Amino acid sequence: MNNDPLSLRTLFLLDPSVTFLNHGSFGATPIPVFEKYQEWQRMLEKEPVEFLGRKASEYLAEARQAIAPELGCDPDDFTFVINATTGMNVVIHSLPLTAQDEVLTTNHEYGAIDKTWQFYARQKGFTIVRARFSLPVSSPDLWIEELWSQVTPRTRVISISHITSPTALVFPVEKVIERARNAGILTLIDGAHSPGQIPVNLRKLGADFYTGNFHKWVCAPKGAGFLYVRPEYHSLIQPLIVSWGYDNPNSQRSPFLDHTEWWGTRDISAFLTVPEAYQFLRTHHWDKVRERCHQQLKETCNAFRERLGVIPLSADQDTWNAQMISLQIPRLSPRSIPEVSRRLWEDFRIEVPLVEWEDSVLIRISFQGYNTPEDYKKLEHALGEILVAPIT
Repeated sequence: MNNDPLSLRTLFLLDPSVTFLNHGSFGATPIPVFEKYQEWQRMLEKEPVEFLGRKASEYLAEARQAIAPELGCDPDDFTFVINATTGMNVVIHSLPLTAQDEVLTTNHEYGAIDKTWQFYARQKGFTIVRARFSLPVSSPDLWIEELWSQVTPRTRVISISHITSPTALVFPVEKVIERARNAGILTLIDGAHSPGQIPVNLRKLGADFYTGNFHKWVCAPKGAGFLYVRPEYHSLIQPLIVSWGYDNPNSQRSPFLDHTEWWGTRDISAFLTVPEAYQFLRTHHWDKVRERCHQQLKETCNAFRERLGVIPLSADQDTWNAQMISLQIPRLSPRSIPEVSRRLWEDFRIEVPLVEWEDSVLIRISFQGYNTPEDYKKLEHALGEILVAPIT
């Protein structure tokens, strides 16, 4: 099977006039996967009552059964959610935290999750502690010690990303989870960017709660994510939306699935298409695609650092990056982001995010199978022109 970038590009619906370097935000769905998605939608519309009223639970169970080996967990220990933010909300909403408790997180987390923690901290009175790390990150052991220096006797939950959204770093969550379990601290992992980009084995990882997206790096249709909960904490999960699955005396399943799966009328076609997305990755030897993308990431990082003066946030991309990298652009100020973003899009037709983080400007670049070396050269050229007279 040919999996070079130009061949793979023909299998995606992306606009050929756009240099798309932002797979990390919403992903992109291959044509055969999208066709399967539409097939499910047509089945739904052909007989909606049969599909949603009598078959939905069966279809969802079959999809979970097919996906479970990819996640390394039992099919009854995870449920479908529309995205990782929803999964995080379900868990945070359910945690019995009080004014005596602390939640340890980091300054690298996704903004929507920061807001979720802030909302519930105001409701329940607990304290949020945000760890910061020496940059560029180098030793995972040093990183863990810097995180753990913020743990106190009041710490009840550690909530961190597996791969961070603004800074695109792969955090060493395995060691954090092990140490937290020994200390009696719950772990909640935001794995929005992990499935499809790095191996995910939830049983081996051991997190108490883990949520992720299928519509990013697995390339499933938009609105497909999951929430995994260790079996001993199933009873802790409360419904974020109370519907017919709550307190259902006729159910043959766990309340965890009833409370999180049955949320009224909704199109579940994206969930049911995830097995097809995984099959696409297997068919096209995605392990080798990922290796090629990671090598391109390292080459691009070196070229941009030498020619544009950008600063990587990691000292070793093999340890800290997979298929995304965020580079600091010292010659830009945060207030320049709207204008630089406009120029990249309107003048060069490049789709790539600029992020304000810790009073600096980061450019987060995604490396996916359909991207060619020329895509990154085009970005290098565009940034070079913009930085000749940077907007301040």
